[in-house]
Amino acid sequence: MEENHTKAKEKTTQKTLISAIILAGVLIALAILLKDSKPPIREGYSGGMPVEKNYLNNNGGIPVTALAPVTAQDMALGNPLAKVTLIVYADFQCPFCAKLFQESEKTIIDTYVRNGDVQFVYRDFAFLGPESVRAAEAARCAGDQGKFWEYHDYLFNNHNGENEGAFADPKLKAFAKTLGLNSVAFDSCFDTNKYEGAVIAAKNEGDSAGVSGTPKGFILRDGQIVSTIDGAEPFTTVKAKIDKALQ
Repeated sequence: MEENHTKAKEKTTQKTLISAIILAGVLIALAILLKDSKPPIREGYSGGMPVEKNYLNNNGGIPVTALAPVTAQDMALGNPLAKVTLIVYADFQCPFCAKLFQESEKTIIDTYVRNGDVQFVYRDFAFLGPESVRAAEAARCAGDQGKFWEYHDYLFNNHNGENEGAFADPKLKAFAKTLGLNSVAFDSCFDTNKYEGAVIAAKNEGDSAGVSGTPKGFILRDGQIVSTIDGAEPFTTVKAKIDKALQ
């Protein structure tokens, strides 16, 4: 009887041990599953790598966006090593973009870009129709002759309605002549739609960054989004945001 009792006790101990091992395994598996189900929390945009949308970073709750890094293909002014970068998405037919250009952009460039504090980057978000796309293409063709910014300024100073002919092809070619561009080279670039794909790609990048209207700006400090510009904000408002980023 004593031997049988001992064997029964050993079996009970073994069953208890096996149950404990199984339970521990289930708990570990459940913990891993719960960990993997949590959304990744990313801190803005760092090291030139895009990050996921729809989460918040630690910079005042600004949404993290898949903002494309600045490259040599961007239209940029100023010191590429500046601690602060301002990226603006705009449409040449957009009246609010023209307002931001006339009331803030030029002063931003004079105040912060020329002294090397800020790098300014312009990106196309041509969403208002065919003349928006053609105007963006034309500006890039002007850039082939080193006059992107002159053409960019001319467009914003001469917009007039949406898809009503202000930026029809003949007028865009006439603008190039007015600015002293080589007409043969410009027309060849423009007529072959050399930059159509680049303009469309810029729009798609803006979509990925959460841009839904223009103008839309992102202020970055050391690669991290610290503030945004939403619409044609006055210079005093933009200045306060840039000054804070430079601190």
